[in-house]
Amino acid sequence: MKSPRVPVLAMLLTVVALSCSWSVAHAQGLRAEVGRPLQQASDLLKAGKAREAMAKVREAEAVSGKTANEQTTIDRMKAAAAQRAGDHGAAIQALENLYERGAGDKGQLAEQLASAYAQQRNNGKATEWLNRAIAAGNTSGSVRQMQAYLQGASGDYAAIAKDAAASVASAEQAGRRPDEGDLLRLADAQQRTGNNNGYVVTLEKLLAHYPKKDYWTAYLSRLPRKAGFADRFALDLLRLRLASGTLSKTDEFMEMAQLALQAGLPAEARRIADQGFKSGALGTGPEAARHQRLRDLAIKQEGEAQASLATQAADAASFKEGDGLVKVGYAYVSIGEVDKGIGLIQQGIAKGNLKRAEDAKLRLGMAQLQSPKAKTAAVQTLRSVKGNDGVVEIARLWTILGAP
Repeated sequence: MKSPRVPVLAMLLTVVALSCSWSVAHAQGLRAEVGRPLQQASDLLKAGKAREAMAKVREAEAVSGKTANEQTTIDRMKAAAAQRAGDHGAAIQALENLYERGAGDKGQLAEQLASAYAQQRNNGKATEWLNRAIAAGNTSGSVRQMQAYLQGASGDYAAIAKDAAASVASAEQAGRRPDEGDLLRLADAQQRTGNNNGYVVTLEKLLAHYPKKDYWTAYLSRLPRKAGFADRFALDLLRLRLASGTLSKTDEFMEMAQLALQAGLPAEARRIADQGFKSGALGTGPEAARHQRLRDLAIKQEGEAQASLATQAADAASFKEGDGLVKVGYAYVSIGEVDKGIGLIQQGIAKGNLKRAEDAKLRLGMAQLQSPKAKTAAVQTLRSVKGNDGVVEIARLWTILGAP
């Protein structure tokens, strides 16, 4: 995540410029020698002539015996013109005068002063005024953005993490979707402070609320490095990548198809090969013939498997362990007989004596996602999965993605 750059912060002062023409047109009690040059300054600002507008402001400033109302109107116009002209020192002077006289909302004025000091690279003063803005109740998105910039400039990523985490928690407690910017600030700060576990959790939240390819790529590339992650989930990771649109390389399609064949799922292997050929990842280049051989093998084994599934199911029903039924059930799911497959997986789980009961629940949930009448049950099944070998994360990701 990149911190907001100072030029972005300059836009915070445009609210002053936009309000100045109103102030001149509606201000009461301005003498002509003050009001006339200020009106001209307002017109010049509208025409994009900030330096000429500043000259008119100085003309009004030179008038002697100014009333409090006249000085306030001058300072408002001066702040706007100076900011547009890049004269941050003059803008600061005018804004501080307004702040001290209470001529406007103190939270907004303090925010504008923080922005002006940030333009001067005076981050100490910018932070001071930003804290005043927050103390005055200004917690706008632009304030949070500037706060992130200033904290990032100081290298205080622990503070960024704390502030961003508080914003995320506040949104979650209120039943709102956390702001994507807050999640990105939190993820960046967690990475920079070495909080790897926190970073992964924040990535999951980004996936849940903003499922973009970049976030899927970042998360799925880290998941296999999780302590205790089991190698048996290699095919599951590739399934997630395929479903999230982040599988694109030739060797990835080849590996996935081969793993599906090894898992006894030739129909899935054939579909993977088909997608690889359709995308252009397979079927081209010096290895095109090898790609075709793999596809042909998947087609051959698919036909053989479908002819023997009924026998496999009958054999599995006689086993003491339920693993065989789970495996055959998922094979039925892979050939499109989803409801029949779900029934067999459920029978296997009910039989018990499973080598890996949580894996069986994962397969059941993945199968239920593919049945229109079982999607609600699928989420419940997947959320019930437990473990510390990667199975929980895979189950949770399918609740985000939907059907494989």
